Amino acid sequence: MDAKDIGEIASWLMQAGLKGMAEVDILSGFCDQCRQHGLNLDRAMALMDTLHPVYEGRAFRWDGNQVIEREFEYGPSHQGIASENWVRSAFYHMLTTGGDEVRRRIGFGEPTDFLGLDKLKEDGHTDYIAMVHRFEEGGTIGEMDCFYSNFATAHEVGFPEEDLRVLRKLTPALALAIKCTGMSRIARTIAEVYLGEDAARHVLEGKITRGKTERISAALWFSDLANYTRISDTAEPDDIIPMLNAYADAVISSIHEAGGNVLKLIGDGTLAIFKARNSADACAAALMAESLLRQRLRDLNSQRQIEGRPVTDVYLGLHIGDVFYGNIGSMDRLDFTVIGPAVNEVSRIASMCRSADRNILMSSNFIEALSTNRGNDLVSVGRYALRGVNRPQELFTLLSSAA
Repeated sequence: MDAKDIGEIASWLMQAGLKGMAEVDILSGFCDQCRQHGLNLDRAMALMDTLHPVYEGRAFRWDGNQVIEREFEYGPSHQGIASENWVRSAFYHMLTTGGDEVRRRIGFGEPTDFLGLDKLKEDGHTDYIAMVHRFEEGGTIGEMDCFYSNFATAHEVGFPEEDLRVLRKLTPALALAIKCTGMSRIARTIAEVYLGEDAARHVLEGKITRGKTERISAALWFSDLANYTRISDTAEPDDIIPMLNAYADAVISSIHEAGGNVLKLIGDGTLAIFKARNSADACAAALMAESLLRQRLRDLNSQRQIEGRPVTDVYLGLHIGDVFYGNIGSMDRLDFTVIGPAVNEVSRIASMCRSADRNILMSSNFIEALSTNRGNDLVSVGRYALRGVNRPQELFTLLSSAA
């Protein structure tokens, strides 16, 4: 492979990174091009840690001769079998010794002393090289501080020195292209995790101007945990966060499954919206989320009772109205959220669940917009004065919702 070939592959990698091509496709394209230009390459893997609430990183694989799993996400590498495998890897060896490269000519008597090398040898591979390219402090995000890669060949002479020279020259460009896409993925993940999917989409589309909002009509959800203060005062401190996470997961997953968007987590409270082409569909989606939530709560509470852990319920207020949806805040700290009287009202409605001894209360506006045949399942609980609201509101509940 001459300088012109190397330049063409490097240029392709730069374009792939700029286009935001999927990481696994970048690796596959790189390996295919290397083979087309005469490099004896049969298998490759690249991986990089990320910033994600569940996964530690993502790995991408290519094989020129057989179908394999092309990509996967991996969890924490500091516990269980994952920790044992990580310590046995060539990557861990390089990180702990400060090296940048490890090579094993496994088809010529050198040891298969790292994870996976015995399988590579069994499959007929003769030579293996692993590399790590470290990022400087300004180029790291969370645990994403380096790019790992390895390459193997089944060629009868292994990797000629010329092939190794090419890999050493091109792998930094491969790392940069994959990192470029990885950074975009991290940005999306952070936005979605902390803002919610719909708000994240608006922000990533560039709608971040302070004060820029749109007026929308939406079904509003506000929920919080019943008896949270009492439970938090009596439960062991180490049990509080797992309990909050368990119940928050039940609430949020139910909202998302029904097509809603969570905008805020306020302690044990959750603010969400349901948008649809018409009000009836938005309200129906909110009630679907409520039904999903009750099933999840039954399962969760049953399991927690078996484990001898405290259980609780969720108080829920549902309302519908016009709100302003967009960026609110200062010049250097914005929140993408909803504001307006309807938002205040839904939180007040949820707070009345305790007084009404019901786990769900809905406004009359919500019931009117629902336009459903559920009349036999809906019942008025009377008129209530809501704090901060000018006139008493008639509230409704589901017959099956006694707290």
